[in-house]
Amino acid sequence: MMRMLRLRLRILIIGAALTIVPGAAAAVELKNVSVTPERTVNATVVTSTPTTAPPVVTENGGRVAGLVMENLGRAKSISLLIDRSQSMHGRPLADASAAARAFIAAKPAPDRIQVIAFATHAVALTGFSSSTIDADGALRTLAVDPVAGTKLYDAVVLAAGDLSSEPLPARVIILVTDGNETRSSATLEEAIAAARAAGAVVYPIAIQSLRFNPAPLKELAAKTGGTYFSAASSAALQDIYSSIAAELTRTWRFQYATAAVPGERIRLDVRADGETVTAPVEVPGQLVETPAPKPRLPRSVLTSPGGPLFIALGAGLAVLLAVAFLGASKKGMWVRNRLAPHVAPTERVAQRRGDRERLAFAAGMFRATERAFGHLRQWQALQRTLERADIPLRTVEFVYIMAISAVVLGFLGAAAGGSVAAVVCFLGGGLLPYGFIAFKARKRIKLFENQLPDLLVTMAASLKAGHSFRQGIQTVVDEGQEPASKEFQRVLTETRLGRPMDEALAEMTRRVGSKNFDFVISAVTIQRQIGGSLASLFDMVADTVRQRQQFQRKIKGLTAMGRMSAYVLIGLPFFVLGTVTLINAEYMDPLYHSSTGHKLMIGMLVMMAIGSLILRKIVSFKA
Repeated sequence: MMRMLRLRLRILIIGAALTIVPGAAAAVELKNVSVTPERTVNATVVTSTPTTAPPVVTENGGRVAGLVMENLGRAKSISLLIDRSQSMHGRPLADASAAARAFIAAKPAPDRIQVIAFATHAVALTGFSSSTIDADGALRTLAVDPVAGTKLYDAVVLAAGDLSSEPLPARVIILVTDGNETRSSATLEEAIAAARAAGAVVYPIAIQSLRFNPAPLKELAAKTGGTYFSAASSAALQDIYSSIAAELTRTWRFQYATAAVPGERIRLDVRADGETVTAPVEVPGQLVETPAPKPRLPRSVLTSPGGPLFIALGAGLAVLLAVAFLGASKKGMWVRNRLAPHVAPTERVAQRRGDRERLAFAAGMFRATERAFGHLRQWQALQRTLERADIPLRTVEFVYIMAISAVVLGFLGAAAGGSVAAVVCFLGGGLLPYGFIAFKARKRIKLFENQLPDLLVTMAASLKAGHSFRQGIQTVVDEGQEPASKEFQRVLTETRLGRPMDEALAEMTRRVGSKNFDFVISAVTIQRQIGGSLASLFDMVADTVRQRQQFQRKIKGLTAMGRMSAYVLIGLPFFVLGTVTLINAEYMDPLYHSSTGHKLMIGMLVMMAIGSLILRKIVSFKA
């Protein structure tokens, strides 16, 4: 009975002698709040109770983006630092070794443990391992250093360097000592900087003595987000290790990139266990004030009683002058239109002569270019596109227009956005003129095909009235509209110069590029060779072409949703890219100004091109 009372009394004395600061606090704590020069916010939160739900972090009342939260009670890397200087001789070192071995034996299975002993030198006795065999064996054989001295800061720097290469993001340093720093080559500031660079939380455990100074260890714990523990004797170490293990389950480390500008003060709020902790933080750097925009007019003009009146009068005068100039220009145009039939031939001759003089210097270069590239299929296809678009340009002239457009826009892109923008603008500048003529060619072909059934009906009526085939074409020229009248006029001109009608119509088919018209000319050519009624053939072909066009319109209506989906899928990335760039250009800088961003953009464009081809194949249908 007396033995039991003595044991209880001893436990009470040890508990009274044990001082833990402030691990047993019931309130939520926000510690080690800092902002790096790269504007990354780092902090440690200690909740009042263990919880699986992470704390909620807000900045200036709004949720933060890109928050990374880690609980130190889960899988982590722990570096155990044991002081083996001469002041630890005897029972203190034995108790420190036994308490560390008990802590290792009770650790979670995923935790990785390393043991470092320090005195006159800091030595890593083991590497990091989730197995406890090596660490337990190293602690059992730990002995006091025969030379006096303590390199505490060097041990922290060594542990931080080893932790920095660990794969687990949660990192902890537990330090046990009973003396002061005496011989380290590193300073306290360097030890703190090394621990913070490794993302390690330091928990110093100090065994009290008469000459011991706890201030450096308290600063080390405070500036790394850890907690300082003080023990009256080495017998309390095992209970302190248990307190550290319990606190780790309540400790969360988080970081995120803030959008605040340098020099700005932000309010960081952390909510956990129904409590909210607030800490003001200032972003490193100097705040640059945005200069106020200068008014276009003097402030006295805007604020004076007569200023708005004069501005209104000036605007009214400008509108009146614009209307007067518009009326005068229309009158001048009317006069020129009335005089045009009498003076236009002379003006056209003078204009052609001036054009020849301006292009004389480039004639040799144009001829050399045509001789070099005129035989290529791409060159001939470009020439056919110009004819279908009815653009009065030679192929070589249009090629040089494309080249000049590519070079000019390429220089502008290089001046505005760098090499990638220069390449994109160069390619876009070269393709822009071609896209314009291709659009005009498609529009002209579509207009011709819409006129085709009515043209065939007109020719059939002319043939039924007793006119010849040539006279039927002349009727289309006289009564038709562009572009059909112009193309048939060219056919009649070629036949007057001696070209056979069949060849002229075949050339018109290749020049116009209409599949329906090709079908019509094939039928007309066969009918002219074997004989028969062309009027009936034209009626039948007109009905067939009209049915084909109706079927094509039906197919286009049925595939409208698919085509619109393709347009949205292709245009949405560019819309989002432009919107985000306008809202937060700095956020998009890595995409525009890094090699990884350039590769991502190239990959995006390639994948979008492949996807657009697949979508076009899905919605296309040849009638």
